[in-house]
Amino acid sequence: MDKKDFDDELSMDKIEDYDGKESSQKKRIVRNVIIIGLIVGAIVAYFKATSVPDDYIGTPEKPGIDVTKK
Repeated sequence: MDKKDFDDELSMDKIEDYDGKESSQKKRIVRNVIIIGLIVGAIVAYFKATSVPDDYIGTPEKPGIDVTKK
């Protein structure tokens, strides 16, 4: 085996993000993706929590059970 075979092999030290050497642009992109994901999740959770389910069972031709509170 030649030395060049070992130089071509991947190692953790050759990875740009290893040991806290990532660029500020990558940090900003990752932060923005996480924030956007949290915002989208919060919007979906809000609409899911505030939606009113339609409890009417039946059709106009064949009315079903009316489950409205009286």
